[in-house]
Amino acid sequence: MRVEIWTDISCPWCYVGQARFEKALASFPHRADVEVVHRSFQLDPHRTKGDAEPIIGFLMRGKGWTREQAQANEDTLSRQSAALGLKYVMGRDHGYTFDMHRLLHFAKEQGRQRELLTLLYRANFAEERSVYDDDERLVDLAAEAGLDADAARKVLADPSAHAEDVHADLREAAAVGATGVPFFVLDRRFAVSGAQRPEVFTQALTKAWESRSSLPVVAGAAHGDACGPDGCPVPH
Repeated sequence: MRVEIWTDISCPWCYVGQARFEKALASFPHRADVEVVHRSFQLDPHRTKGDAEPIIGFLMRGKGWTREQAQANEDTLSRQSAALGLKYVMGRDHGYTFDMHRLLHFAKEQGRQRELLTLLYRANFAEERSVYDDDERLVDLAAEAGLDADAARKVLADPSAHAEDVHADLREAAAVGATGVPFFVLDRRFAVSGAQRPEVFTQALTKAWESRSSLPVVAGAAHGDACGPDGCPVPH
C-alpha cells in the first residue's frame, strides 16, 4: 500500500502531522508493506529566494492577525509539538522552500528522502539558526542525511535540477484536491487532510488496507503478455 504525503517545510502543521502519522504507522500491523512517498507542496509559491521574514510578521501580514493572535498560534504549535516530544522554537523565520523541495527529490533518488525531510523539519522548527537562504546550511543537512555534499551543492547551484519533479508534485496536488498541507493520500482511495490525531491515521490506514482487493485471474492467463502505461508487451 502506498501513502503519499504532500508537505511544505515551512508548514508547522506538517511538522506535527508527520510525527503523528509516523506514530500511527509504527503501530500498524502491516507497516512493512506500506510505502511512504513524500511529495512537494508550496504554501507561498510567489516567495523568492532571499525573502525570508520572521514568522510573527508573516502571520500578521498574510492573515491579518494581531500580534497577540499570531503569538497565540505559535503557543498552540509549541504545545502540540511538545506533546509529541518535538522541540518548537517560536519566533523562527518563514521563507523560500523550492530549493529544499528540489534537494528532497535528489535525496529520493539516493534513497535518503525521509532522512533529509526529518532534518529539514528539525532545522526549521527546532533550531535557532534559520534554514532559509543559506545553501551551505542545506548542504550540511544533506551530508548529515547521508548524501554526498558536493553532489547536493551542485543540485542547489543548478536551478533546473529536479525543478520539474517539484512541479509535477504540485500538479498532482491539484489533481487529488490538495489545497493545503499536510495532505495524505492512501492508495489513491482515501485522503486525510491536516495534522490529524494518530488514532485518525490508524483508522485511515486500516480502512485503506482492508479495502484493497485483487481481481481474480482466469486460469492460464496469469502470465500472458499485456499492454501497460509504459508500452507493450508488459508482463503484469
